[in-house]
Amino acid sequence: MRGPSPFWIVKCPDCSTEQTIFSRPATTVNCTVCGATLATPTGGRAKLRGELLRTAGA
Repeated sequence: MRGPSPFWIVKCPDCSTEQTIFSRPATTVNCTVCGATLATPTGGRAKLRGELLRTAGA
């Protein structure tokens, strides 16, 4: 049995670019286009600033 996917597809709140990120990042995740913060680490699942669109298959 599979667990939830460890990857998320997130929409940047500033430039609307979609980016795949790890759901439990160790460092802050920034948009590759405009540099805006998409997610910050919490010790577990990331705290999102961007919009979660869907999960990506593992």
